[in-house]
Amino acid sequence: MKEPNKKTNKRYFELDKNETEQKSEGQSQEVKVYNVKITPRILKAQKFKEQHRKSVKPNTYNKFNKTQKYPGKAPIDPERLKKYTRGKGLVGKGVRHPLYKEKLKQKEKKINYAQVQSARAEILLTEDQGGITIDDEDGKTTAISQKIIAENIDIAAATKIFELNLDFGPYRAKYSRNGRHLLIGSKKGHLAAFDWITKKLHFEINVMESIHDISWLHIETMVAAAQKEFLHIYDNTGTELHCVKKIDKILRMEFLPYHFLLAVVSEYGFLTWLDISIGEIVGHYNNHLGRCSVMTQNPYNATLCLGDPKGVVSLWAPTVKQPLAKILCHKTPLTAIAVDNRGMYMATSGVDRSLKIWDIRNLDGPLQHYKLRSAPVDLEFSQTDMLAVGLDETVEIYNDCCTQTTEKPYLRHRMAKSISNFKFCPYEDVLGVGTTHGFTSIIVPGSGEANFDALESNPFQTKSQRREAEVKALLDKIPAELITLNPFEVTEVDVPSLKEQMEAKKKLLHVKPKKMDTTPRRKNKGKTHIARKKIIKEAARREYLEQTKEVQKSLKPEQKQKAPKQSFGVLDRFVSNPKSKK
Repeated sequence: MKEPNKKTNKRYFELDKNETEQKSEGQSQEVKVYNVKITPRILKAQKFKEQHRKSVKPNTYNKFNKTQKYPGKAPIDPERLKKYTRGKGLVGKGVRHPLYKEKLKQKEKKINYAQVQSARAEILLTEDQGGITIDDEDGKTTAISQKIIAENIDIAAATKIFELNLDFGPYRAKYSRNGRHLLIGSKKGHLAAFDWITKKLHFEINVMESIHDISWLHIETMVAAAQKEFLHIYDNTGTELHCVKKIDKILRMEFLPYHFLLAVVSEYGFLTWLDISIGEIVGHYNNHLGRCSVMTQNPYNATLCLGDPKGVVSLWAPTVKQPLAKILCHKTPLTAIAVDNRGMYMATSGVDRSLKIWDIRNLDGPLQHYKLRSAPVDLEFSQTDMLAVGLDETVEIYNDCCTQTTEKPYLRHRMAKSISNFKFCPYEDVLGVGTTHGFTSIIVPGSGEANFDALESNPFQTKSQRREAEVKALLDKIPAELITLNPFEVTEVDVPSLKEQMEAKKKLLHVKPKKMDTTPRRKNKGKTHIARKKIIKEAARREYLEQTKEVQKSLKPEQKQKAPKQSFGVLDRFVSNPKSKK
């Protein structure tokens, strides 16, 4: 039974408009009231919120209103970006697998990010490159002497100009990798090492033999001296550590810091690479060029550049007994070779008083050709691509002589002594000159790199930092087998050598022989096709077995022939038979 008095609720679509308006008016008239008790704690919190709102500044950037004074990051000069470029990037062509393609893209993004960050961080570098500025437009920088430079610089920089008068010349000089220490050696046996900035002497000895060349090793506590007969290695106290008698009659030495190799050329034309970390010779052969006293290294790929009396420059590596490349630079014997730090330009000089600049990557015709007033004694590139040229008793420094033709030198310094060799000091505007009567240090503004990487070479290195750097360098040591003209060959697959390995495996005895051609040339009457095949296969099998037996016999060591035993007639049964050793 239905209840008649029960009200039923209507749905929203069954209501009239009047009913909905009345219902909404009734709801709006009902207001809920809350009784809140105000306490000192609530007042204090309200006061703190108001103060906080006043202190906070409104955000200057609104994502809806894009009116910003400096939108985005500051733009970078394209020339500055070009300075930190790492070469042409990978396009990704030829990579089939999408995973490896994505990996290459991510790697390329990281390289581009590092390039941008390096360009942006240049503003944080503390030092700028130096130079000489002249007020007169027609003024020549060659007229500025070291005395004028010393008068116009601070006292600390002026102390870098000094001269050592020694009586055991001629002297050869070399700076350490961080530019803090100096090593000198003379033809009459004088060997000394010292901190040239503080003038603190490490050791000074006389080896009682002529010294033909000197070199620092991986740290400043070890030096190598090419004496009259053999190679000698000393520590920073003058104590002899090693005498390498396998290497004799050395003319020139070069140390490869990333490979821990000491490369030498002897009087008889032998090239030798000594691994100083394990004390083994990794390469030793005759170059068939005769006596070569002109040698330098290419810092880009660690190859040796050797100049012979015929005017040819050849590039050498320890694992290849033939030159990697040859170039005819001069028609007369070479007097000096120099390669810049980036491995781009090579400077050569000959007896014909000519100086040529080459692009060592292409080895096509000379980029620049200069004619000098006398044959250069030595050549040297600085860290900023300045070129020092030694002419008898004068040192001339040229600026930007590789990319463009220069008519006059940047600086000129005359001495009353014949020049033996000279080296630019790393991270300093200093050129050290070894002469017949000692050593001279001069200032060349703008020749050194203004800022150094402390993880690469630190002039202010402590003893603990030196130990850590030595261990890290040993862990990062590059094998001698990786010295090639193109250092990026490591990333490529050596296809020819892979084919040779596969062919060598096939030639082994335990591998099955190749399939023989069993088709007969002539038909033998009276025999079936199957029987003929069996006969040919059996003949081929016998021939193969005979060949393998002959090879096995040749591989086995020859057994000693037993001498005939002496016969004692009836008493032979009492002779003892010694057991043969297995």
